[in-house]
Amino acid sequence: MSNFSQKPTIIFDMDGTLLDLAYDDLIWNQLVPIQYAEVHQCSIEQSKEVLFQFYQEHSHTLNWYSSHFWSTKVGFDVLALQKKQQHKVSRREGCIELLEYLKANHYPCWLATNADCASLKFKLKQTSIEQYFDVIVSSETLGHAKEFTAFWEKLHQLHPFDAQQTYFIDDTEKVLLGAQKFGLQHLITIQQPSSTGLIRENSNFPMINRLTDLIPLLEQAEEQKQYA
Repeated sequence: MSNFSQKPTIIFDMDGTLLDLAYDDLIWNQLVPIQYAEVHQCSIEQSKEVLFQFYQEHSHTLNWYSSHFWSTKVGFDVLALQKKQQHKVSRREGCIELLEYLKANHYPCWLATNADCASLKFKLKQTSIEQYFDVIVSSETLGHAKEFTAFWEKLHQLHPFDAQQTYFIDDTEKVLLGAQKFGLQHLITIQQPSSTGLIRENSNFPMINRLTDLIPLLEQAEEQKQYA
């Protein structure tokens, strides 16, 4: 396929952007602490304290997103725990509607996630969104998390794109800052990544609530291009 298109490339994050982050909140904030307490015979409070230190130590690294790493770190199979609850993985509101619009209007549509390959595989199967993407990449395969420009440099080498004409939608501020540092121009964040979480009031980047809120932004940009 051609690497460039008259339409801008649209790159999506997965968890908290296309998918409801409530699933990951359940796994990491509730179920992992419970199982850690059972395995290590400590209280839930002690478990959460230990895990919080682990999370702080490895936040925004490739280890943070690795099921294998966490299984080694906590002493039980984290991937198995995730798969046991995979029926709770769900799309955010407007996800399919937006992806159908992009497909119908011939936008190159990519998925760039920090989820490791194993988690990516079962989440794609559970949500049936794989068919909508021209490119799907996990940071595990590139060797760098999206928070760092090295990820974007590697992605650009493998799948060239015009950074000034690309839209990137992600729910994590540090990831968006990394993309901005690389040179991506159109950066958008999510107002409520988790259906059980708070609605954000402020961000350094434009926010959308429903995913379909992206459609009028793209249509406005197309209209401006026609009259430029």
